[in-house]
Amino acid sequence: MTTTQPPTDERRLSYLPVPDASGVPEGVSKLWAKAEANMGFVPNVFRAQAVNGEQFLAWWNYFNLLLNKEGYLSNAERELVAVVVSSVNRCLYCAVSHGAALRHFDGDPQKADAVAVNWRHATLTERERVLCEYAEKLTLRPAEVTEADLQPLRGVGLDDHQIMELVQVIGMFNMTNRVSSALGFQPNAEYYVQSR
Repeated sequence: MTTTQPPTDERRLSYLPVPDASGVPEGVSKLWAKAEANMGFVPNVFRAQAVNGEQFLAWWNYFNLLLNKEGYLSNAERELVAVVVSSVNRCLYCAVSHGAALRHFDGDPQKADAVAVNWRHATLTERERVLCEYAEKLTLRPAEVTEADLQPLRGVGLDDHQIMELVQVIGMFNMTNRVSSALGFQPNAEYYVQSR
């Protein structure tokens, strides 16, 4: 596999060398091209995880299903949870990139920025607050989560499908945060200004 040497300045995307287009599977190249066409840039997470191209594509397929397709929770709710988990885990890449997505879907930049720092300081609905509380507990204290923790979720109207999706999104971000943080993934500059 052909790789480029990591830059020696702040533009470094990852602690590992990032492959160029000639060193990735065709599916990764196609995804990069699609992202460039749709977003105007290729997310750094797409480049950095392509070190293991087939594993990246498997991750992307599940991630895309959970976050980008029509689901049981709204897009804004899924992104809210993503930002809460990423903030709790102090994952720079995901807090910044999904903070941008939350601004887009929710339409409230102040709220999104507050959630990225400390969701308790954001103006939230009761349902959003319950989602945040559950996401934080499952992230920080998974061994303490019991069936009783589902009652507040049901109390704000979540059904079984929504609860399952909520748990899956929380799990996906805990895994993705750890990969991103462990390898020093840096957010694209574009995320900082999106939907402001």
